[in-house]
Amino acid sequence: MLGFLLNSKEVIEVEYMLKREMEELLLDLSDPRIDEVVKKAMEEKYQIVYGIYKRFVPPNDRMKYMLQKNKKHTQ
Repeated sequence: MLGFLLNSKEVIEVEYMLKREMEELLLDLSDPRIDEVVKKAMEEKYQIVYGIYKRFVPPNDRMKYMLQKNKKHTQ
């Protein structure tokens, strides 16, 4: 387990970077040209990034980025 301190400006920047990464992954997951094996790896990466994101935001802000397992990735 590692820990580090961030000032408020750094927290905002980390949140922004995490959101951007999740949005990019969601967009790629909805692309039918990407192979299912690659999408599986992308879903695993998404879960890791989402886990980090959850530590920075309140619960009501998390819902927008929650990955729906049963739904096809079309947005």
